[in-house]
Amino acid sequence: MRTYRDLFRTPEYTPLFTVTSAQVAASTVSGLALGTLVYGTTRSPLLSALSMFGGSFAQVLGATVLLSAADRLPPRAALTGLALVFSAGTVVLALPGLPLWAVFAVVLGIGLAASLGGGVRFGLLNEILPKDGYLLGRSVLGMSVGVQQIIGFVAGGALMTALSPRGTLLTAAGLYLVAAIVARWGLTARPPRAQGRPSPAQTWRTNRALWSSGERRRLYLALWVPNGLIVGCESLYVAYDASNAGLLFACAAAGMLTGDTLMGRFVPKRWRERLSAPLRLLLAVPYLVFLVHPSPPVAVAAVVLASAGYSAGLLLQERLMAVTPEEMSGQALGLQSSGVLTMQGVGAAIAGAVAQVTSAAAAMGVMAVASVAVTLALAPGLRAGAAVEARSSAPAGRAA
Repeated sequence: MRTYRDLFRTPEYTPLFTVTSAQVAASTVSGLALGTLVYGTTRSPLLSALSMFGGSFAQVLGATVLLSAADRLPPRAALTGLALVFSAGTVVLALPGLPLWAVFAVVLGIGLAASLGGGVRFGLLNEILPKDGYLLGRSVLGMSVGVQQIIGFVAGGALMTALSPRGTLLTAAGLYLVAAIVARWGLTARPPRAQGRPSPAQTWRTNRALWSSGERRRLYLALWVPNGLIVGCESLYVAYDASNAGLLFACAAAGMLTGDTLMGRFVPKRWRERLSAPLRLLLAVPYLVFLVHPSPPVAVAAVVLASAGYSAGLLLQERLMAVTPEEMSGQALGLQSSGVLTMQGVGAAIAGAVAQVTSAAAAMGVMAVASVAVTLALAPGLRAGAAVEARSSAPAGRAA
């Protein structure tokens, strides 16, 4: 499967794409509105960053107690129910006079529910598409994230001007409701991928099995840590330049869209492995320019260039699926998604804390340096893992 036409002709891909797009648009609009609302009330870069990304901390709990449900619940029912939970939680966030502690309680509750969403969604994608179509299908979902974030940040800024942050949150709740409707009536009722009841014990057993492989451990760390540290940079856009924060967020989404498009559709397979580590470095290095307080055009260019590096995640996910049994694919992808979101919350917290005692610009530089260091530390092991995988899949006469 090499063309977008083939992809969208695949039954159920279009409704899954629509559900994903609506949820990304809703989370983008609501995140910008909530971050602006909290920053306007508290003037705290840390609290503003945590209001936008702090729900990711709940992913840790979800990854340890809920993820077995990703393969043991009917996908259509799970996606519909999660969208309804997100809609209801966003309505609560829009209530006037909601105490700050209650805001963060709701954010964490939504994050806990979201910990299940990635495994259900990407596990279903793995079922819908043939094996050779996963990278293209996943890249198009990544492109949708980029497009919807661009639209969401631009529209979110306009909505906050027209409706106020609380009105913008209610609009996001409506988008989640649209996602629930499309999931219920656009997807086919499928049985769970694995037998048995979901439970914390089953979640732990499967997580241990996934983590027992050195190859998968290295892949998970490369997927989680460099990404999360750079999201810490993004969480400081409001504190760095509140008047241009929406533009910076939109440009970050544009860069991610460009990277996913090129990697998913145009880069030949023989080049993908070679590009993985350079792309993870590209994700971080441009943020070093913020140490010198660049002009807005230079800041925009750095953000676009850096965000193209997120496409490294597509290559790492493809390798993860290659070394994971199919009956564990939903939980494997859910663990990947939960880990990414958890590290985004950790990155936002660290960046916000550093910015509290230094400045937003200095904190961005610190996070970029840390991301580069992690990528360089993991690179030798990932190359070794790739070599082992290549030897094990080669014909016997060529193994040497």
